[in-house]
Amino acid sequence: MRFRLPLLILAAAMAAGIAAPSRPALAQIESREGIALQNQILQLRAEIEQMRRGGSALAAPSLPPPGRGGGALPGGQVELLNQLLERTGRLEEEVRLLRGRVEEMEFRNRQLAADLEKLRGDVDFRLQQLEGGGGTVRPQGGGAAPSRSPAVAPPSPPPPPAAPVAAGPRPPERALAEGQRALERRDYAAAEAAAREVLANRGGGPRGQDALLLLGDALLGKGDAQNAAIAYDDAYRRNRQGARAPEALLGLATAFNAFNARREACATLDQLRSEFPRLPQAMATRAQDQRRRAGCR
Repeated sequence: MRFRLPLLILAAAMAAGIAAPSRPALAQIESREGIALQNQILQLRAEIEQMRRGGSALAAPSLPPPGRGGGALPGGQVELLNQLLERTGRLEEEVRLLRGRVEEMEFRNRQLAADLEKLRGDVDFRLQQLEGGGGTVRPQGGGAAPSRSPAVAPPSPPPPPAAPVAAGPRPPERALAEGQRALERRDYAAAEAAAREVLANRGGGPRGQDALLLLGDALLGKGDAQNAAIAYDDAYRRNRQGARAPEALLGLATAFNAFNARREACATLDQLRSEFPRLPQAMATRAQDQRRRAGCR
């Protein structure tokens, strides 16, 4: 099975314990359960390796290395070795289940955040509509109230209220343009909200990659480098051969550098140079700066 390199790199960096304060759920699970299970796996592997080399923790006699014609293991030690292997397999399976659970929780959190942001935008829009003239009828003409006179005909009934304007999200092009302008003036919260608004509508459709790149830039500007790396990786996987795929890889390497995952940053930059050897000059200069920052060879 072929794995996607950026996603593997991202998973390796997060599993290594380089967790940011903005993701307490992941850090808590990794530190309490995942790290404990990983330590048990490493301890079991060390015991197995010690038995294979002839120095068992149970004071077993020296054993010849397997596969070199030195003889078979005694029956008791074969059984002990099988038990250790079985325990190792179970612990590794528990680690995989925990990581899958963490990824599922992260996906649900991102969906809830996007839905909440869309709901907030709808409520703000409706409040603006109500405050802008909901139901108040201004007098026509010169602005002065007409004088009351017994000869004046009774006032005509007020005109029917105007049909309410349908509230809804902005068109994707408008939301992205306004989000980009917010990013330029360093209003990262507004840029993030615009990107999530586009992604909340069926993943952004044909503008999904643009929205993910805007989201990555906004999160990176806010200092949330790990979630920015997720957004850049999703943008790259959305269209690996698209015109903005090099920008997604460069953003991913920048996010890795931001939380000191230098090895992963170098691997991503190597992938960028391999898949897109002819970069624009500005992007090539940025990539070279990131290589120097990560200390790539």
